[in-house]
Amino acid sequence: MYGDWHKHGLRISVCLQFDDIKREDWKDIERDARAYAKGFAMNFGPGGKYPFVEWVELGNEPGLLDDATYLRIFQAMAEGIREGNPQLKIATCNTEAGGSDRYWKGAAIFEPHLPLIDVLRIHRYAIKDGWPTWRRSFPEDKTVPYLSHIQSMLDWRNEHAPKREMWVSEFGWDCSTKKPDPKGDMAKFITCSDDEQAMWIVRSYLLFAEMGIDKAFLYFFNDEDKPAFHACSGITRNYQPKPAYHAVAWMLKHLADHRFTRALQKSEQDGYLFEFTAERADAPRVFAAWHASKNDVELPLALGGATILRSERMPLVPGDAADAGVKPGDTSLKAGTLPVLIWVK
Repeated sequence: MYGDWHKHGLRISVCLQFDDIKREDWKDIERDARAYAKGFAMNFGPGGKYPFVEWVELGNEPGLLDDATYLRIFQAMAEGIREGNPQLKIATCNTEAGGSDRYWKGAAIFEPHLPLIDVLRIHRYAIKDGWPTWRRSFPEDKTVPYLSHIQSMLDWRNEHAPKREMWVSEFGWDCSTKKPDPKGDMAKFITCSDDEQAMWIVRSYLLFAEMGIDKAFLYFFNDEDKPAFHACSGITRNYQPKPAYHAVAWMLKHLADHRFTRALQKSEQDGYLFEFTAERADAPRVFAAWHASKNDVELPLALGGATILRSERMPLVPGDAADAGVKPGDTSLKAGTLPVLIWVK
């Protein structure tokens, strides 16, 4: 499996999951965890027999393990990886700036182990209400613990571990065309629409770029249209593209070789205008513009005298994106919830 992914140009991060293995079920935590991780690193890390894996994540959401037990496993595995193949990068489990909880570990427990860590990871979803609806909101919504918790982890990283990468290793939105079983435990489950999923995913990527996130991994790639929590988060449905698939493809096509430069405007109330600069010096800059929750909002275009070349609105269907109507000489645009890209020179 790793070989096929690698052959098609994918870069691979593997999660070693031991979250549901009870402490008493291990024969010798230090010996066995170290040996397993060392063998994995020697065989699958860079330069190994099967050199397909670049990163290894030690645990996913290991809240069933107390901190002390998790750290015993983490340290043994990390030391085994460093011994087996120091080129293989090590990432934490899902981590939060606060204390440990059911689905994450508190960042502070890793502070004594930073020499063994290359990447800090966090999972975050814009969940407005918990059970029974599990209703999610738009990414810029300041009333949900989404961007704020990610920023808290970035702040912790910047203070305690500035040389480590920061990943959002899970985020996303559920959307289903079906109604939940009225007699099941998801009877009141609420999903967003397909179009909302598409725009909120792309806007999250843009926001993560501005925040300084090094990598962000969308959950999930495919679903079977089951109206339940985390069961309809795919950008394909039964392997048929949803609007989110086309939206993400559009974003990658135009911004994969660009890097965030600056935020000209960043306001949930007034709108967003971010600048992305190409890696190639002679390529046009690209501005991304949108509003968090409204359409037809007047957004100033303070482009410093640059000439507008063209513009596109984020598509929800296959094919070329529509012209967003931003022309040379325009000093503002009508921003909406669908992001617009503007090329300037």
